[in-house]
Amino acid sequence: MLRRAKTLITAVALLVGIALGAAFLPVPYLVASPGISLNTIGDDADGDPVIAIDGRESYRHDGDLAMVTVQYAGGPGRRMDILTVISAWLSPTQSVLPEAALFPPDRSAEEVSESQTMAMDESQTAAVAAALGEMGVEYDLRPVVAAITEDAPAEGRLKAGDVVLEVDGEKVADKGEAAERVGDREPGDAVELTVEREGEKKDVEVTTEDDGEGKAVVGIMIADDPDFPFDVDFQIENVGGPSAGLMFALGIMDRLDPEGLTGGADVAGTGTIDAEGTVGGVSGVAQKMVSARDEGAEYFLVPAESCPQTFESAAAGDMEVLKVEELGDALTALEAIKSGEGLSDLPRCEPGG
Repeated sequence: MLRRAKTLITAVALLVGIALGAAFLPVPYLVASPGISLNTIGDDADGDPVIAIDGRESYRHDGDLAMVTVQYAGGPGRRMDILTVISAWLSPTQSVLPEAALFPPDRSAEEVSESQTMAMDESQTAAVAAALGEMGVEYDLRPVVAAITEDAPAEGRLKAGDVVLEVDGEKVADKGEAAERVGDREPGDAVELTVEREGEKKDVEVTTEDDGEGKAVVGIMIADDPDFPFDVDFQIENVGGPSAGLMFALGIMDRLDPEGLTGGADVAGTGTIDAEGTVGGVSGVAQKMVSARDEGAEYFLVPAESCPQTFESAAAGDMEVLKVEELGDALTALEAIKSGEGLSDLPRCEPGG
């Protein structure tokens, strides 16, 4: 009997030890929590404007136009244990998602970080373009070499970042015109490109090749880089991704508007934006709404595409949640907030829609 008791105690102890060990094993999941809220028409922690305009008169106004973020824990090299993941799963303000949702298995953590930083930079450029377009401020587009195909004729001759000024001695205004001029010859013929590189003009001759469909190409991808009539600087640190685009655009417009957009109200929001002002969906809306509520936001702007996420938030019902599809929709909402008229007519998210 004593031997059986000892065996049973040992077995139980081993099972408990295995269970405890398993509880602290790393698992491939991420925990999403409410992140920071940053007023795009306010100042950063150092007292510098989050959005600064140089070369055009700008203004300061009361109120908030806050971008809100999600904070992720876990990932390659810093995986969460199962107990932490279960705790987050039970939390009303956190969510759990597979590690691959943010860190694809074919990309390193460093590559993901670089991609997020690039997406933030691109969203800021798109926000300036959208804001200026909405305000009727004209700006130029410059065709820029965005990428070069490996082993293409342009490799070693052109560089990413080169601004294409002329093709065969004729000025080009945008990427479409540049591509058309290059393709206006027989494959195998040479083309002379005048580019601006690091502030200097360079003439580069490249022999074209057939793109497989009988068209002459040199193996570059050209993008339109906006050339704005004044500088817009963003003081944003340790935040990546494109989801603040909408709030950046609104922040820029508030800075340029003598009267401001909010009337002193506290407004937060999220959503990507393109140069034409289209607002795109984002993830993590449930956590972003909690951040907005905790910072005192009265209104929350959300992309129509992301409406279903608003009903999952612990902050649902604590703010007026307004649905937008275009930058113009957000401006209409802000005008109603500012004037106090027409608020009930603004579109809102509806369950199942």
